[in-house]
Amino acid sequence: MDFEEIVKKRRSIRKYKNKKIEDEKIKVILEAARLAPSAKNEQNWKFIVVNDPELKEKIAIASYNQFFIKEADIVIVACATDSSRIMACGQPAYTVDLSIAMTFMICQAFELGLGTCWIGAFDEQKIKDVLKIPNNIRVVALSPFGYPDENPPARKRKNLDEIVCYNYYK
Repeated sequence: MDFEEIVKKRRSIRKYKNKKIEDEKIKVILEAARLAPSAKNEQNWKFIVVNDPELKEKIAIASYNQFFIKEADIVIVACATDSSRIMACGQPAYTVDLSIAMTFMICQAFELGLGTCWIGAFDEQKIKDVLKIPNNIRVVALSPFGYPDENPPARKRKNLDEIVCYNYYK
């Protein structure tokens, strides 16, 4: 599968088969995150792989009752170990860095035949409490990973001329 196919065919999955992900596939997914670029290559991140059913249910509840999350074999929680760094452009480095790393993992998972769903709707403090994450660590995103039990259609996307301009903002 090439990258263009991944971009065109990947969908957010909200139904998962009751099937374990092979350990080797999980390692490949985590390796994709490890290799992701980060500001100044600082890699200020930690990824929590959650496979305990009770913890997955608590994560689903802390994610505003998105119970499909607990159906997946694992949930990966992306944490920033340093949230103080602001890039020269004014953006917090940790949100950009972890977004890139999560995207790498999600694309890699799709290439391996797995489904994911980027979760940004969650109560950060509740996730921290459930997973015993220290207060100085930020939770940026999480995603369930599993074998998909659905094949949703593509959602409508804007045309390029609606989102792209050249040389000046129009």
